[in-house]
Amino acid sequence: MNQPHQAASIVIVDDEEIILTALDTLLEFETDYHTVSFTSPVAALAHIRKHELDLVVSDYLMPEMNGIDFLGEVRQLKPDVPRIVVTGYADKENAIKGINEVGLFQYIEKPWDNAALLLVFRNAVERRLLVKELHEKLVELDGSKNDLQRLHNQILKTFI
Repeated sequence: MNQPHQAASIVIVDDEEIILTALDTLLEFETDYHTVSFTSPVAALAHIRKHELDLVVSDYLMPEMNGIDFLGEVRQLKPDVPRIVVTGYADKENAIKGINEVGLFQYIEKPWDNAALLLVFRNAVERRLLVKELHEKLVELDGSKNDLQRLHNQILKTFI
């Protein structure tokens, strides 16, 4: 079941426009990812509720809600989507909290290294696609198991 290649969809949330512009530009020139950026975590959540996506990247300190709370909401909505915090507020306690409470894929400090950031994003998107493919295969396997069970029952009825 090979499907045509579709660019990964990434949601980026940061209250600073310059950060959004930097990330959007980096991803536009270095990848084929489709990005949707928000300065408001509330607006981003509204978008996430309605759209499929492959990765969510968030700042930590934002006026409406912090990145850990935001990504906790994302986890409730889309549990299989990797979540990354990119923050200038490096704090070991918050990193541990993020990993434990919202299952962060990665906690990255600003300023970031572009090559390292791209590698983390690529790994996160690849993980998302592999998990999605695994889920599809499990559904397919479950369907085959049900078909075999029906066939088994028909054989038993025929010969017993």
